[in-house]
Amino acid sequence: MCPADEPTPAPALRVLVVDDHPIWRDGVARDLESAGMVVCGTAGDVAQALRIAGAARPDVVLLDLHLPDGSGVEVARALAELPQPPYVLVLSASGERQDVLDALTAGATGYLVKSASSAELVEAVRRVAAGDAVFTPGLAGLVLGEYRRLATDGPADAQPHLTERETEVLRLVAKGLTYPQIADRLVLSVRTVQNHVQNTLTKLQLHNKAQLVRYALEQGIDE
Repeated sequence: MCPADEPTPAPALRVLVVDDHPIWRDGVARDLESAGMVVCGTAGDVAQALRIAGAARPDVVLLDLHLPDGSGVEVARALAELPQPPYVLVLSASGERQDVLDALTAGATGYLVKSASSAELVEAVRRVAAGDAVFTPGLAGLVLGEYRRLATDGPADAQPHLTERETEVLRLVAKGLTYPQIADRLVLSVRTVQNHVQNTLTKLQLHNKAQLVRYALEQGIDE
């Protein structure tokens, strides 16, 4: 076979690890690198995480919620506003309902507790990078049940908050534009548009583009 006929290998996933415990942080980084990923940075606080994320442009940010200068929720919200937002996978010691919901409404695509094995963590990073929502067993049911409760019993302002950019992308999706067309209209990359759509799906607990369009129509976001 000629070299030109050989498939081009996919680039290694770039991951930023954010945790305030150096030993834990370094151990996770080693596990990811052993699995063939590139750890493009590590951070121990909010300020450092945002500075590195803006410069290194990771595919996935592995994020602890409890940091010395603030919350990982702040980091997730800020990352969602980047021109090329990464996927966010929370890795936290907490499995509390409110922590999980706060992380997801801030834009996280997945949530694992720190009791997860190295193999589970590596697989979760890969799945999140592919756009899948990933949860520690037991948390997925909690999240789905909570959003169903809010949809039936909660006040209108209890709906998950979409960023201005997510709303803008959602409006164009509802109007029938393709991802490349949306990218051209908003001067973004197609991948960035896909990330915004995936974050919106996760926040709204929807599963596909058709459900997203229906939601936009029901909320009048297509106008």
